[in-house]
Amino acid sequence: MAEQASVQARVFAVALAELARADRLLIALDFDGTLSPLVDSASEARVLPESAAALDELKKLPNTWVAYVSGRPLESLVRIAMADDDVLLIGSHGDEVRLGAGVEELGLADDERARLSALDARLTVLIAATPDSMLEHKPVGLGVHTRLVEPAAVPALHEAARAAADEIGGFVVREGKDILEFTVRDATKGEAVERLRAYVSASAVLYAGDDVTDEDAFVVLRDQDLGVKVGDGETAAQHRVADPHAVAVMLKLLAGARSRASAQRS
Repeated sequence: MAEQASVQARVFAVALAELARADRLLIALDFDGTLSPLVDSASEARVLPESAAALDELKKLPNTWVAYVSGRPLESLVRIAMADDDVLLIGSHGDEVRLGAGVEELGLADDERARLSALDARLTVLIAATPDSMLEHKPVGLGVHTRLVEPAAVPALHEAARAAADEIGGFVVREGKDILEFTVRDATKGEAVERLRAYVSASAVLYAGDDVTDEDAFVVLRDQDLGVKVGDGETAAQHRVADPHAVAVMLKLLAGARSRASAQRS
């Protein structure tokens, strides 16, 4: 087992070194559970200092872009990430976009707003009846959070919430870590990565994430790209690291390798 882990670590190191030599590199990262450890209060999430330092170094290198791709609403992502305009931001799984200083308006239709309002009323009742659950209002949907809920109570809450959404109709359902989301738009993190790739004309992409929704991003990666799953669970990513602290080590290694590669080009 130890020998296998050693081989995997060497293969990963070689892949990072190769990625660092890309002409135009996009580093796209999930936030919660990837850059920030998972916390009970979403407002308390923060990028680990070691990751923040490595990302700051990467952003300063030529032809290198950093992007955060999150299921959080964009407003929440901007606040907790404390990202300057150099960081490209994708919120709500791709429904909200900030490229530089510009933010795209959502422009929800009247029927979309009506469906969200109807489901909000139904879910509010369910949340009130389920201790420690929470309802999050997002620009294009609603999220039922169950991180603090007694595990035995979660299936019934999920079933009732799904039934309410089905009855109203017109929702895309996504189940992630301790959250069940209902949205009126069907954007995915895979579409977000492709949009970012085109925006910066990236020749290679690093994508890292820990959640089920990150699989949409992993499956669109190409041969020259690198996908990194954070934590346990089945994945389409080529490589895996244990937790956000391991992500920080990865980013530090990438920053060093990218810096050396840039110096060699000069």
